[in-house]
Amino acid sequence: MIRHIVLFKFKETAQGKSKQENLEEARARMLALGDEIPELHTFAVYLGDKAQAAGNYDYILVSDFDTLEQLEAYQKHPAHVAFGQFVKELREPDGRACIDYRL
Repeated sequence: MIRHIVLFKFKETAQGKSKQENLEEARARMLALGDEIPELHTFAVYLGDKAQAAGNYDYILVSDFDTLEQLEAYQKHPAHVAFGQFVKELREPDGRACIDYRL
């Protein structure tokens, strides 16, 4: 089993919306991907607490895949690619961190 964790730091404002509005929309869009991408069957999205330290990440995705091939198929899926482009506009330029590891 492969665990895939992605963290984002969002801009204070982007696309005419506040950070909180963009976080909520990103969470809703990510959750909707579970219906579109068959490889994405075990995942959760968490948002940082509003009172957290300023340098912390704002958004966390934790997903599990049976194989590395499933993770790769998920990452190449057009719906995931579109989500990545959406989030890229909302996050800080260096505001992404990711790790994949075997459970």
